[in-house]
Amino acid sequence: MQVSRLALAIALGATTTAQAQQTGAQQAEALDLGTLVLEAESDATLVQNGYVAEAGRQATKVDTPIADIPQSISTVAQDQVEDQQPRTLLETLSYASGASVTNFAFDTRYDAIYLRGFPAYYTGLFRDGLRQVNGPSAWYRNEPYTYEAVSVLKGPASSLYGVSGPGGLVNIVSKRPKEVAFNELKFTTGTDSRAEAAFDFTGPLGENGRLQYRLTGLVREADTPLEGYSDDKIAIAPALSYQLTDRTRITFLGEYSDATVGGTASYYNPSYGVASELYNGDPDYNDFDQQQFRLGYEIEHELTDSITLRQNLRYSEVDSDLEYAGYYAIPNSTTLGRYWGHYLEDMEVLTVDSMAEARFGTGVVDHTVAVGLDYTHSDYDAYSVAGYVSAEDTDALDVPYYNGQQMSQLGVYVHDQMQAGRWTVFASGRYDWVDITSRAKDRSETDTSDEAFSGRIGASWRVNNGLNIFANLSSSFSPNVGVVYDDVTSDDSSPAKPTRALQKEIGLKYQLPGSESLITASLFDIQQEDGVVFDTSTGLNKQRQLDLRSRGFEIEGQANLNDAWRVVGAYTYLDMEIEEGATGTEGNTLSATPEHTASLWGFYEPQDGVFEGFGFGAGLRYVGESWGDDENTFKNDAYLFADLAMSYDFARNGYDGLQLQVNVKNAFDETGQTCSAGYCYRYEGRTATASLRYRF
Repeated sequence: MQVSRLALAIALGATTTAQAQQTGAQQAEALDLGTLVLEAESDATLVQNGYVAEAGRQATKVDTPIADIPQSISTVAQDQVEDQQPRTLLETLSYASGASVTNFAFDTRYDAIYLRGFPAYYTGLFRDGLRQVNGPSAWYRNEPYTYEAVSVLKGPASSLYGVSGPGGLVNIVSKRPKEVAFNELKFTTGTDSRAEAAFDFTGPLGENGRLQYRLTGLVREADTPLEGYSDDKIAIAPALSYQLTDRTRITFLGEYSDATVGGTASYYNPSYGVASELYNGDPDYNDFDQQQFRLGYEIEHELTDSITLRQNLRYSEVDSDLEYAGYYAIPNSTTLGRYWGHYLEDMEVLTVDSMAEARFGTGVVDHTVAVGLDYTHSDYDAYSVAGYVSAEDTDALDVPYYNGQQMSQLGVYVHDQMQAGRWTVFASGRYDWVDITSRAKDRSETDTSDEAFSGRIGASWRVNNGLNIFANLSSSFSPNVGVVYDDVTSDDSSPAKPTRALQKEIGLKYQLPGSESLITASLFDIQQEDGVVFDTSTGLNKQRQLDLRSRGFEIEGQANLNDAWRVVGAYTYLDMEIEEGATGTEGNTLSATPEHTASLWGFYEPQDGVFEGFGFGAGLRYVGESWGDDENTFKNDAYLFADLAMSYDFARNGYDGLQLQVNVKNAFDETGQTCSAGYCYRYEGRTATASLRYRF
């Protein structure tokens, strides 16, 4: 089924590419205009200028200046993605405040992001404003080359987005069709035998310009420092946008990918907290194969000059096939035992969001009101088996049913955004109904239902000279996927209870007068009940629930200082306390949660002189000490990572559109360990890539 979709996407892409060929003069014109478009990606949902996000729908579902939103937001813009060349979503967010992406060191199997100390991978990942539902292992993997930008809304956001995590949500903005033709070919090579070819074509189809397309894709083969752990992928992402009338536009967004990474990322622990040099994985039984597919549309109709109707819909599938292995200590023996596992999971999700936006005034107050209804249906099934004889024996075993879950969620919401003089006030409310059917190993079913109200109120006051002061109170509600274990040594489980949270936040946003910049600082306090965390102390990934409290301070800034400099910096202080959890952990700090993290990145492009055409980038990332277990018996060390970049534009040599770029990550070659959730992992070490890009 997936193969036919891929063939269809390629066929459509070949047609659109052929129709989009330009004459030489037209191509030269597209080069300039195309660059402008890429620097202001997708104005319909996010307006960018260099490293700075100026306006978007991240917090409100309606277009709003970022500085006026009374809640902290981090955005990684297209220019920053291109300068840093991240290989994963984790690397994309490595310079964002409040985002922790090193909890599992080197582990590219999942986008395991934490926001303000809380896991965001189950309930906090969104794509184009719609929740990207993940199963226990079937997580949708996000390829950086297929998106334009990533925004992080800090703190609970259920008042508009429904199911989402206490720490916030990550919204990935897909590449979309552009009105002006732009084409890119890119070839990358690097350490660990990395080889990648990618393309990105976009522009109008036909003479009237009403129909536009975009076709993005890549093919990659790569190894990693872990033996038998690959990083291979084929991906294609077609998109079409059609202006039906002057007031109506529909955009279709799709993607198919087939990827293989390693099934095991951890090292054997002779005792927990000590990662040996013995890699747990079996090079001959270590494939994590995953096929994923998404297809959806966004339709917008301006009913009148003051009323706009929107509907966004997406269907997605993830099919994963995981081979893993590990060592274990045999009692009264100096010989280590070996086990192998085979885990299968498939996930299907349909989500749709329908809303109306109205703009009107009442006296001195201007209102922007959003009223909507959204629905999500997800269904996953998992199969699992383990063997202790050999990889071949395990591979030959039937894989029995393990568990599954079906969830339906319906929510209605209203948001009123009021502006009067220097004041901006937000008031949002939402009610959700959730029905869950959980399936056990014997396929017996347990039905649960829940409903909850989520709200948010916030205010922002614009002071003179670019300063905004803001405060908000917001809550979240999140039913959870899968089952939890009160005792992880037992097979007795129960459906996970919903997670609830409340945030109090105050802060400021500052735009340097006469500059393209945004500095955000905030103090926050988040109280969470029944949060889901991993526990792998038994050798299996099992979920349990905790009550947590997160308090801290964040400051972050992005700036385009002039035509030559682009800078981003961040600092986070985080106090993450377990208020209720496993015996002996109450009052402790949650494991793998650094108290201090900081980062600074700058990119410099001389505009004249002998270095004109060159670009130089450098960054530092500091990850402070953290506890290695929830019992707080040992600590993970602090680490300092350095990243470098250098580019050269061959336009000054008469080769317009041709650029060479080299990126080095972890230049200090840090390969230490970090321990979390019962396993210990090591950092990847130094890597380098060189890419040759041609735009025309």
